[in-house]
Amino acid sequence: MPRFSIILPCYQAEATIAQTLASLQAQKFSDWEALCVDDGSRDATRDLLRYAAAGDRRIRVLRNPGKGPSDARNHGAAEAAGEVLAFCDADDLWTADKLTILDRAFAAPECDGAFGRIAFFEHRPEDSMTLSSVPQSALTIPMLLGENPVCTMSNIALRREVFARSGGLRRDMVHNEDLDWLIRLVGQGARLQPIDRVLVHYRVSPSGLSADLEAMRAGRAVALESAARFGFAPQPGDEAVHLRYLARRALRVGMGGTAALGLALHGLRLAPGRFLTPLHRGGGTLAGAALAPLLPAPLRRTLFSR
Repeated sequence: MPRFSIILPCYQAEATIAQTLASLQAQKFSDWEALCVDDGSRDATRDLLRYAAAGDRRIRVLRNPGKGPSDARNHGAAEAAGEVLAFCDADDLWTADKLTILDRAFAAPECDGAFGRIAFFEHRPEDSMTLSSVPQSALTIPMLLGENPVCTMSNIALRREVFARSGGLRRDMVHNEDLDWLIRLVGQGARLQPIDRVLVHYRVSPSGLSADLEAMRAGRAVALESAARFGFAPQPGDEAVHLRYLARRALRVGMGGTAALGLALHGLRLAPGRFLTPLHRGGGTLAGAALAPLLPAPLRRTLFSR
């Protein structure tokens, strides 16, 4: 039984999958298996996966029996043999010490899951200029109702039995399905520990699912229904932080000043203090939304990548 099972959903990932797999193979901790679940790719993704599997017996190639990232992740988890499931997307990269650090974290019996900090990049991971932060204590539902500190599935690992108890990700969601799942996990009592180290390099892509802002908001509404079942509702400050996040996303994907400014002003009206704190993020978002038409696209993506 391997210590870690890495669950890697893949769809049309020929441009990035080799680099992602290389980051897994570069791990200093070697006791892992990778379950690469192809979701019906029509490009060279499956051939690249088979080539990698032929050269490394820790890599397994599976076909998604359903459709979509939630089905792919659930299927990978069902086929996993490892003690701990660690999720990774097909365009993200891990630091070489990620599994070593996670192995130490999971040595504590009270740790059900763990996540770290993220560095955001567009072309090369070494050019990352923006980093996420982590809370000072275990993840709570109120933390998730503002700006999700886990951010991406590539940044979460948890014990296999904890995933099974959660019921997995909802297959009818493709936006904010991770937020809904995290809320359910924490609501069921899972203790997810933050690690104050960069463990993931997240590839910024304007064409990703998160570029569809209206669908993201609809998915968030479903996640909030899950939070309500555990007795939690977003406060105005939480909504202000979320609207700031959407405004930054709108700036990054080139939606222009009108969409971004509307989101920013809405958040500012709800809770000015929360929207503007920290000032470099809140004030910068507000100024950027007003100035977006004048900013070159590369600069806009760099400034608002998170």
